[in-house]
Amino acid sequence: MDGAAASVSSFSNSMTPPLPPPASGTSSSAVEQRTKTTVSHHYFGEESTANSHSLRVDVIENMEEDYGMFVWPCSIILAEYIWQQRSRFSGKNVIELGAGTSLPGLVAAKVGAEVILTDDLHKPEVLENMRRICSINDLSCKIIGLTWGEWDAPLFELRPHIILGADVFYDSTDFDNLFATITFLLQSSEECVFITTYHNRSGHHLIEFLIEKWGLKCSKLMDGFAFMPWHKASSIQGNIQLVEIVLDDTKPL
Repeated sequence: MDGAAASVSSFSNSMTPPLPPPASGTSSSAVEQRTKTTVSHHYFGEESTANSHSLRVDVIENMEEDYGMFVWPCSIILAEYIWQQRSRFSGKNVIELGAGTSLPGLVAAKVGAEVILTDDLHKPEVLENMRRICSINDLSCKIIGLTWGEWDAPLFELRPHIILGADVFYDSTDFDNLFATITFLLQSSEECVFITTYHNRSGHHLIEFLIEKWGLKCSKLMDGFAFMPWHKASSIQGNIQLVEIVLDDTKPL
C-alpha cells in the first residue's frame, strides 16, 4: 500500500536485519519469496529521498496480516503534515488512535513530541509490531491497548494536547465508539485537537452527523494533497481529506 516510501527492503520473520535498499534509492520492493514482511523507509525534508532527507522513519509491514500491519495512504499524508508543522508538535503530548504501523506518531516522536501509540487491545500482534517498529527507530514511545468505546483504566490517565488518527473512519459500525473515545480525550485536556486524514468515502455525511451529535466542530478542512511533495502525491490515489476537530464550546457538555 505504501507508494510514497522511497525504498523497501526485506525483513525476515525471524527479525533478522533487513537487506540494504536498492542503490538507486527510488521506490521499489525487495521482498523475499519466503515472507511478505518488509521494512519500508519513509523520508522527510529536502528531496525526501534516500540520499537527500532530514528525517527517516522505518516501518515493519506485513502484507498478509491484519490491515493494521501496513502503511495506508492516509498515514503517509498525515505524517507529511506533521513533518511540515513540526514546531506545533514539538514538546506536546500526542496520542495516535488506531496507530497500526504508527507512521504519523513516529514522525511526531522524532520531531520532539511525547507520543503514546494505541491500537485495539484485542490485537496483540499489531501492538507487538508497534513495539518492534519503535525499537528499530530507536524511539521509546509508550504503547497501550485501547479499544474505542471501552472505558479501561489507561484511558482515564491520558491528557493529550493533540490526538492523531489516520484512516480511522474505515468501518462505519465503529464510528460511534470512535467518537465517544475522541470526545472523552478532547474533554480531558484544555485546547486539545483531533487531527485526522480520511478517504472521502460514502460515510462522509455520517462523519459530519456524528461531529454534530457529539458536540464537536471542524476547525480546519483541507485537501490532503495540497501540501504533499509532488513525488509523494503522484504515487497516492484517492480523495483524502485532512480535518481538525475540536470541542464545540458553544454547546453544553
